[in-house]
Amino acid sequence: MQAKITEIMKIAIITYDNMGEYASNEVNEDIILENLLRELGLDFSVEIWSDPKVNWCDYSLLLIKSPWDYFDRYEEFKNWCHTIKEYGIPTLNAMDTILWNSDKWYLQDIEKKGFPIVPTQFLKKQAPLQLERYFQQFNTDTLVIKPTVSGGAKNTIKIQKSHWQEHEATVQAWLEEEDFMVQPFVEEVAKTGECSYIFFNNKFSHAILKSPKQGEFRVQHFFGGQIHPISPSEKELDYMQQIVDAFAADCLYARVDGVWTEGVFYLMELELIEPYLFLFISEEAQENYKKAIEKQVIKLIKT
Repeated sequence: MQAKITEIMKIAIITYDNMGEYASNEVNEDIILENLLRELGLDFSVEIWSDPKVNWCDYSLLLIKSPWDYFDRYEEFKNWCHTIKEYGIPTLNAMDTILWNSDKWYLQDIEKKGFPIVPTQFLKKQAPLQLERYFQQFNTDTLVIKPTVSGGAKNTIKIQKSHWQEHEATVQAWLEEEDFMVQPFVEEVAKTGECSYIFFNNKFSHAILKSPKQGEFRVQHFFGGQIHPISPSEKELDYMQQIVDAFAADCLYARVDGVWTEGVFYLMELELIEPYLFLFISEEAQENYKKAIEKQVIKLIKT
């Protein structure tokens, strides 16, 4: 890294103010990122996005890493994003991408481009709930219901057709507060797991399989999920590359999450806002991330 870059660049690593609530029990990636920026000789600080004392104009670049409480404070978070845009401060990923990706209604945009998503009924806030109809619509005995703005399996519930009435009042109360999505339960998630493919600067880096513990359907670590590195086939990578090219070509990081069913990949999420990147998997993954950051910083200096 050229010395003149370090003299004029100051980077903020964006995190949140309660590192215990959603923090991974794997390696803390904020610390990994700090180490990578030190290796690059960059000047940086770790800042909480919601901290009113921060003077954001002190920074040349905001590296959005772990604002993991954004869905609990969504209106506040959106206001912060728009403020940063008004200041004209560059962000990675770009702020327009962050805003688009923060609400899972974006999955409709991806589906319209021809990429299969898990079949989904989107429900607007305060819409009437028709659980019995959704079982018929998806031809399933099990539904999964979750907010469109969420993380960490917050307010996510699996409902059996034989007992749906027991959950109707709870879900209707949730729906009074925010938008939700209804999906058929995908058996492959429980049997095999959910795949994540991580890209840096539009280039594949590494992939993992997230497997739930026995009897669980949520793959997150705090529900007992396990992480396994995988080596995708050329066919898999070609397909993931198409998704990234279409929706994340200019992103520092992108994580494509989904499940394979009878040879078809059903997208569950395209994470462009604050994904855990599973950097602990290998030194190569960390090196890929570091090189991608360096390239983005140099690109910013030249513009």
